[in-house]
Amino acid sequence: MVLVDGSGLPLAVDVDSASPAEVNLIEPLIDEAVTPHVPPRLIYDRAGDSDPLRERLASRGIELICPHRHGRVKPPTQDGRPLRRYRRRWIIERTIAWLQQFRRLVTRYEFYSFLFHSFAKLACMMIVLRRF
Repeated sequence: MVLVDGSGLPLAVDVDSASPAEVNLIEPLIDEAVTPHVPPRLIYDRAGDSDPLRERLASRGIELICPHRHGRVKPPTQDGRPLRRYRRRWIIERTIAWLQQFRRLVTRYEFYSFLFHSFAKLACMMIVLRRF
């Protein structure tokens, strides 16, 4: 998982197994950010549609912007105005494409997760240095 700012610069990267739900991985990713600045809004895909997550992020002062999942039983918690910002999701997709330029991240050759995590952080540092 990658946390980026509004211009696409990586702020945090986290590696975990595929078994936990993505909803449970968002808050540790925010805690791992390299800057103390907390973003006011977090744009995420449908996997982050969780009312308890929205409440926990709201207590931190973060607004979660993600479309509701299909088949949602509870009434919607946001109208269309915040979802207009969802159109800027291409920024994170572009950052992921930048990370895909590093062959070692596309195919995971490392057995140990801490090595893969270190290479992902190194790739993020190289992306930040290229932008400045």
